[in-house]
Amino acid sequence: MSALEYARLQFGLTASLHFTFVAITLGLVFLVAVMQTRFTTTGREVYGRMARFWGRLYVINYAVGIATGLVMEFEIGLNWAGLSKLTGDVFGAPLALETLVAFVLESTLLGLWIFGWGRLGKRLHLGLIWGVAVTALLSAFWVMVSNAFLQHPVGYRIDDTGTVRLASFGALLTNSALWFALTHVVAATLVAGGVLVAGVSAWRLRRRSLAEEDHELFRRSLRLGIRVGLVGTFLVIGFGYAQFGWIDENQPMKMAGRQAAVERQAEMIQRWGPGDYIVSDHVRTALDSMIGVANLLFLVLFVAWVLTYRDALIRKRWARPMSWLLTLLIPVPVLTAVLGWFVREEGRQPWAVYGLLRTADAVSPMSAGALRGSTFGFSVLIVGLVLVDWWLLARAAARKPGGEFGQEDEPVRIDRQEVSV
Repeated sequence: MSALEYARLQFGLTASLHFTFVAITLGLVFLVAVMQTRFTTTGREVYGRMARFWGRLYVINYAVGIATGLVMEFEIGLNWAGLSKLTGDVFGAPLALETLVAFVLESTLLGLWIFGWGRLGKRLHLGLIWGVAVTALLSAFWVMVSNAFLQHPVGYRIDDTGTVRLASFGALLTNSALWFALTHVVAATLVAGGVLVAGVSAWRLRRRSLAEEDHELFRRSLRLGIRVGLVGTFLVIGFGYAQFGWIDENQPMKMAGRQAAVERQAEMIQRWGPGDYIVSDHVRTALDSMIGVANLLFLVLFVAWVLTYRDALIRKRWARPMSWLLTLLIPVPVLTAVLGWFVREEGRQPWAVYGLLRTADAVSPMSAGALRGSTFGFSVLIVGLVLVDWWLLARAAARKPGGEFGQEDEPVRIDRQEVSV
């Protein structure tokens, strides 16, 4: 393998595995915020217990995920010097804002939320978790602003030295490659968070030894997770299809079949000069798989939502296979989101910045041996972090609710009539 191939393999693996953390973190924080909002507005302790239980899973995933993001920062600086040198002034500006938002503001608010249980007023404490959710969304926004520039460079000028300079920050924020894609990604994280909550709740509810107050916690979590997952899947499908027109106009090779791509090859050569502009067949396979899984997931979640009527999903023996299916589906939204990221990134090849910088010119002048060694080292590190994260999440999900963030549960009173609704 060449140095370019190792650099692409290394970053592709790192970015894909890092995105698994992002999908769960961004989706789960909004569910926790909703749970705590219900706790603050209704005063019912069950919602506070829900926010603390799922908040612990969120904190675990967030903490481990930061390490994978740091690895990506190292790789961009070390392996993609050509990208940084030519377009760093434009590409790097949104990433700098993302760093300030994610590592400073979001982390500060999260720390205050963790240690603020029982010490801050309920409304102030609620504001903190919503602050974490908003800054997490802003973090995703700035990453997508930067990525949209790679997909469709706008708002720049080339100076006398041949370096790309930022000419219009507003153009970056109104990039046609940004908003549908951003909404699509955020919706995908809601699906990941919703299915995680629903799947774990279904698993816990199948265990006969649950205390009554814990049964109510997971019953409500199951319903909320299914609803959020269903709405998120609807938005994912809608905003996914909404991007097809833009892709066909601006990156025609991404969705073209093999025959159509061969026919368009001559057009691309005439427009961009000599080169191989036909993307890998794996891109089309990943796209078709992503669409198929999203539609099936919507169908499954819709049926599960119907089965929440009168708690048939929990009480009826014939509905038990759906409960098992929800648990088995936990990793599916995350893996499907990774497929979508693969389509977006691999589908623009051979460009690092579409029409402006080829990937072959963006890689650092390093030997294949050096990149082989760093690829092995970073891969072991990232895979290890992913395994540790899922192990910690599984342990936290299996624990009895209560005692999170140093908070002891208050006696829970359950309205029997409300439970049966």
